[in-house]
Amino acid sequence: MADPYPDLALVHPVQQPPAYGQAVEIAPGIRWARLPLPFRLDHVNIYLIEDEGGVAVIDTGLDSRACRDTWHRLLAGPLAGQRLTRLLVTPCPPDHVGLAKWLADRTGLTLETSETEYLIALVIHLDPDALESETYRAFYEDRGLDDETTGAVMSRGHDYLRMVSGLPSTFRRIIAGERLRIGGRDFAVLTGGGHSPEQIMLLCEKDGIFLSADQVLPRISPNVGVFARDPEGDPLGIFLRSLRTVKRRVDRDVLVLPGHDLPFRGLHERIDGMLRHHEERCLAIEEACRGEPRSAAELVPMIFRRPLDPHQTGFAFGETLAHVNYLLRRGRLRPDEGRDGVQRVVT
Repeated sequence: MADPYPDLALVHPVQQPPAYGQAVEIAPGIRWARLPLPFRLDHVNIYLIEDEGGVAVIDTGLDSRACRDTWHRLLAGPLAGQRLTRLLVTPCPPDHVGLAKWLADRTGLTLETSETEYLIALVIHLDPDALESETYRAFYEDRGLDDETTGAVMSRGHDYLRMVSGLPSTFRRIIAGERLRIGGRDFAVLTGGGHSPEQIMLLCEKDGIFLSADQVLPRISPNVGVFARDPEGDPLGIFLRSLRTVKRRVDRDVLVLPGHDLPFRGLHERIDGMLRHHEERCLAIEEACRGEPRSAAELVPMIFRRPLDPHQTGFAFGETLAHVNYLLRRGRLRPDEGRDGVQRVVT
């Protein structure tokens, strides 16, 4: 979701992204490529790291014809004649894990990721009908979303979650605190939550390179949403704590290789901007609820003022509720149960 602090004090060493099917060297031994997405956020970054005997792949893209076609072009072009040595996925959303099984089947590689990311992706893949269950319908309607919009979000809004080729039946677990040797570099494994529960980030302190996945992006804040499986969860609190941990752990001058948009320098400034953005959104919700109980659905158009399609509405609803839950847990809002059964909050 867009925030009011894009590109604040950031330096982009490369101003233009690679064309689809091409790769550019963004750091010695690390190439950056892009895969197309059919959304407002129209791409995802992947990284190709020189390894012993070949190339390690970081993230896979969505299971779509466009992404598969782009992979075929990469394999026939920049990766021609090179063996893929590792397949690592950072967070579990389909734009990162969607082609994991397709690539694993083609290469014989073992998927490497955190346990939580693997299990969540596996559950969604094995039980997609749960997305249309009464639990999900009640989750939206109890918080004020009308029947028509609920139906659209549960059908078309969830379509992207099915854009996964499958998950390999086995994987290699990556754990925070361990180190991965890729090529001639040692990468410290960090994990972060909020956008995704146990997202993998990789830090090479020696060379000042930080693969931030979706935890820190240069132009937008990643979606931090509440979903039906944990309706009272606090992903925003987790996300803000994770950002502060990254700021303490990672040097301000690293080259940041994000999951979307342009690589950049200015990590600490970007984190500060994201923290301000979410606090300003909290203040706006508090003001909207001052003396007037509001449901999450009523707050969505006050926070997201442009028209939203079903896909975007689902994300916006979840993110609004994440801010509501964060404020409730900290006593900045209180629940107000109306006689119509809709859950509302008030300052």
